[in-house]
Amino acid sequence: MAAAPLPALAANAHAEAPAKTRSGASIPFANHGGVWDWRADGNRTVYFEDNHDNWYKAELMGYSPDLPFVEFIALDTRPNGTLDRWSAVYIHGQRYPFVSFEKVDAPPGKHEAKDKAKG
Repeated sequence: MAAAPLPALAANAHAEAPAKTRSGASIPFANHGGVWDWRADGNRTVYFEDNHDNWYKAELMGYSPDLPFVEFIALDTRPNGTLDRWSAVYIHGQRYPFVSFEKVDAPPGKHEAKDKAKG
């Protein structure tokens, strides 16, 4: 008789469990013009703009001392050509895998420029 409440408890636990899913953000055809622009922010963060004016933030797994100063980075998009959480960048020949890749409104500083243009 004590078994009757268990399904109800299981249903409640499932309903109350927080939905912690990683963003499925991606830029398709990144190796064929899908990435329009990129900007470094410090030594571990790169912002990418796709060809539809959407911005994405990639956090690098390792510290890259050259990132703030480079003018060129190479994208490792795997054979499918999509830039996503499982991609990486090459900076001066060193591979830096992504820890995260998520869609954002704009990189820091871009918000201020948009606000000034409006007002």
